[in-house]
Amino acid sequence: MSLLNTARLRPLYRADQVRELDRRTIAGGIDGFALMQRAASSAWHGFRARWPQVRSISVMCGKGNNGGDGHVLAALAAQSGLKVQRITTAALETLDGDAAKAAELATAAGVGCEHWQPGSVFHGEVIVDALLGTGLRGPVEGDFRQVIEAINLARKPVLAIDIPSGVEADTGAVLGCATHSDCTVTFIGDKIGLHTGDAPAYTGDIDFRPLGVKSQAFPDIPPDAWLLDECLLEEAFSPRQRIAHKGDMGHLLVLGGAPGFGGAALIASQTAARLGAGKVSLATAPEHTTASLVSCPEVMAHSVRGVADLGELTHQSNALVVGPGLGQGALGQAMLQSALEMPCPLVVDADGLNLLAHYWPEKQRDDWILTPHPGEAARLLDITTAAVQEDRPAAVRALQERYGGSVILKGAGTLVAGPSGLVICPYGNPGMASGGMGDALSGILGALLAQGYNIEQSAWLATLVHALAADRAADAQGERGLLASDLAFYARQLINP
Repeated sequence: MSLLNTARLRPLYRADQVRELDRRTIAGGIDGFALMQRAASSAWHGFRARWPQVRSISVMCGKGNNGGDGHVLAALAAQSGLKVQRITTAALETLDGDAAKAAELATAAGVGCEHWQPGSVFHGEVIVDALLGTGLRGPVEGDFRQVIEAINLARKPVLAIDIPSGVEADTGAVLGCATHSDCTVTFIGDKIGLHTGDAPAYTGDIDFRPLGVKSQAFPDIPPDAWLLDECLLEEAFSPRQRIAHKGDMGHLLVLGGAPGFGGAALIASQTAARLGAGKVSLATAPEHTTASLVSCPEVMAHSVRGVADLGELTHQSNALVVGPGLGQGALGQAMLQSALEMPCPLVVDADGLNLLAHYWPEKQRDDWILTPHPGEAARLLDITTAAVQEDRPAAVRALQERYGGSVILKGAGTLVAGPSGLVICPYGNPGMASGGMGDALSGILGALLAQGYNIEQSAWLATLVHALAADRAADAQGERGLLASDLAFYARQLINP
């Protein structure tokens, strides 16, 4: 079963790769200004689809080609009968190349132009951000910062052309400030930074327009990552054979729940049971076994006071989840050491990750999945959390290179790094900002490993199911108050298409 064929997934690129795709397309015979017109036309169609009733527009243009896209869009809007306010940060006579041609086109269409200055007012019902584009590297300063702050203070809908100004195209980091957009129309190659880091708070809906450029025609420019898609679930979860029995579906052991921290292990084990593992054993502190039996009697709860109490569980299991509520004391350390000696594939989460960072920073395996949030990732890499968030793709790649297996870096735009490369999950919602969500993910991962999915398959699919289940739960009852235990119902639906 090959679930890692990326042919059905959208490729994601770095900004320099997109510029090279653009250059080669022009070198192949498509005029650069014609390509700019295609981009502006695509953005205009995206604008009209979203705001069909709008009759006035403010277009904020920078000096480069991103600004050129804005000038052409302003001309198209005027030709369609809209009242257009065109504002620029650079005098028109200072423009050159295709940007100058675009500005002349807008002027010929009867669109006036005013130079930005502090206090300028946006008169349009919608603002178009064509200010900075993907070439931004340093912090946003001076007039550019004032423009972006003014756009945000206007509290009007915003369409960003290619990328919200101030967002770094490769990392998703915000370089000082960025425009809060309702929609981003991006061209030629979708940018990795639009989908992770701080970017999801600024992009709004992402509308990708390839402009006729077939990026796959340039195999020497491989995608930097891929965007996970719900279509993978159809391939992954076919109906079970009629003669299947629980022994075929694997035995998962969840190891966690130190005294006073039983909830995390309960969530992980019960989620795993709902996600199709044939048998689920929970090794936890004695005071938590009754709660497990009451809430989910199908989970085989075992009282464990020390490593010796694990007994035959370590030999009977096909997969292991270790870490939820494990504790970071001597007992937790001993339990993790025992888990690391087991030959089966395993998921390391929560306290297990913190213990790993402290006691086994050089440990590497091909058959495990690590699931850090940014703080845990920082400890595993011995850097700051801020450094992780400044470049999430680099951080997750560094984790995978150091520890092996597959690594899931949680957060908005969750990333999964493994032997096949990097994928980003575009699903999930702020309702997931509640305790236990990571434990639910670990349960899903463990259930898939127990059922025979390999390390990378499990990492991709569990991340996808976890986020989509949260979206379905939020759609049904709202984001606020979403609990980790709510996800199992919807996750079960997703794996039974």
